[in-house]
Amino acid sequence: MKNADPKPVSARIFDDAERQALYDIIEARRDVRNEFLPDDIEPDALMRILRAAHNAPSVGFMQPWNFIVIDDPAQKQKVHAAFADANAEAEQMFSKDRQETYRSLKLEGIKKSPLNIIVTCDRARGGKVVWGRTHDAAMDVYSTVCAVQNLWLAARAEGIGIGWVSIFEKDRVKAIFNIPAHVELVAYLCVGYVEELFDKPELSARGWRHRIDINDLIMKNGWTDTANNA
Repeated sequence: MKNADPKPVSARIFDDAERQALYDIIEARRDVRNEFLPDDIEPDALMRILRAAHNAPSVGFMQPWNFIVIDDPAQKQKVHAAFADANAEAEQMFSKDRQETYRSLKLEGIKKSPLNIIVTCDRARGGKVVWGRTHDAAMDVYSTVCAVQNLWLAARAEGIGIGWVSIFEKDRVKAIFNIPAHVELVAYLCVGYVEELFDKPELSARGWRHRIDINDLIMKNGWTDTANNA
């Protein structure tokens, strides 16, 4: 028997306070490195932020993500070692006048945060042909990044800070956690409660780079030479 065609329902209308709360959370989101408290994450809060991630949009509704929750100090130490090696290499990529500043920055909270979470993308989920990914194979990875953003914003609403660690050789970290070859490691996140945060992105507060004016990034009906590419 054929199922009846689903029908749209009335779209929920959010009031002024609800809309402002969302914008406030977006504005208050930070990449946390050194402000983590040692307190364990409440299991219900952890499930809420993971569920928020799972509610992210995904092309073809393939839901390509998985979440590896890490609280084993030995596993964290292995990842920290991978970070330290890559960070020493990264330092040498910057000009001499920036290397000292780079060394002064706290770039991760792997061991300090009570939890780490890996967000992966299973490139084989959904089969060889996935609705919406037929002409751009990276759409599954983009979908997984949306899950990371959902997780990050939900965590901020819970008073939980998130730090994204990207300075490591991916294959080395994948080997630590036995992640299959066809599964992409998209994000390695440090997770913990916070009581203090910078009032602007830390790299901006420390003078490394400043936010670009949104008006310099908006174009209409095509690319223009006025775009800010700095």
